[in-house]
Amino acid sequence: MIVGMNHLRTEIHCHNVYSNDHLGDLEPPFDCDVTISAQLEQSLKADLDVLFVTNHNTLDGYTQMLEYKENHEKFSKLKIYPAEEITTDKESHILVYGLSEEIKPNQTLDEILDAAKSQGAVTVAPHPFSLIDALREDSIKCDLFEVFNSSNIDIFSNKKAEIFAKENNLDVIAGSDSHVVSTIGRCTNLIESENSLDDVISALRKKRVSIENTDYVSRNEILQHIQYKIENSKEYIDWYVREFYPKFISLFNISHKFYMSTRRSYFWNIVYRLAVFSLKRISYKINFEGYDPYAFRTRDIPTITRMIF
Repeated sequence: MIVGMNHLRTEIHCHNVYSNDHLGDLEPPFDCDVTISAQLEQSLKADLDVLFVTNHNTLDGYTQMLEYKENHEKFSKLKIYPAEEITTDKESHILVYGLSEEIKPNQTLDEILDAAKSQGAVTVAPHPFSLIDALREDSIKCDLFEVFNSSNIDIFSNKKAEIFAKENNLDVIAGSDSHVVSTIGRCTNLIESENSLDDVISALRKKRVSIENTDYVSRNEILQHIQYKIENSKEYIDWYVREFYPKFISLFNISHKFYMSTRRSYFWNIVYRLAVFSLKRISYKINFEGYDPYAFRTRDIPTITRMIF
């Protein structure tokens, strides 16, 4: 620890409305409904010094936040810095911090790492053992490792990450992975640095960062995010089902109509509990019993179903 150095409370993984329409063809176009003004207001409530905007496959949302912030004096203490959550050609995600130019998605992990290095950026492996978009063992190629992700409500993804980090002596951070306003600052990290972009990126590169706080998203926050995506993605979901599960078109249409007419019913809280129970069983079998970690990517419904029971 450097005596006299600032310890900057930092939100290192969050999204806003500019993530929408950037996730790629296989993802719902609507990812997040957090506006810039709401994101900045919540950052003040969380007493943040630094906010990295990590929208999917774009730097959009960063310059817009700077412009908004310049016109509102009360946000002057908060520093906004650029970052991007990039999708690889294998549908995994990688976070890159301190970019001056966007890095194109759908490249190999090594190509993205090379592009990040050429810009002097820092890389982080987000949700490294999640069920869908994880780098898994390739996470060791990144500068830092997200050992705790608030959205990993299956729990075992984070448990596996913790064990993997200890076994490989990795430098770790925690990520809110915020997609709703109330989760901004759910996980915070302390960066030992002066509060300028160059200094903060240098501190991250030198691993002068520690986890300050971690906590999971709540049931209501998850349901809020799911509701936003479903309400705005009917066309995408219809295409996705026709493309990958054509036998279930009728079932999907009935289910969607039922959801739209009952989405505020307590029934969906019960569905949520069943879904979390299933995800926990699947995650344990993938992360601790050697089951296929790519079953979700290959849309292998029979294998996924067997892992639940």
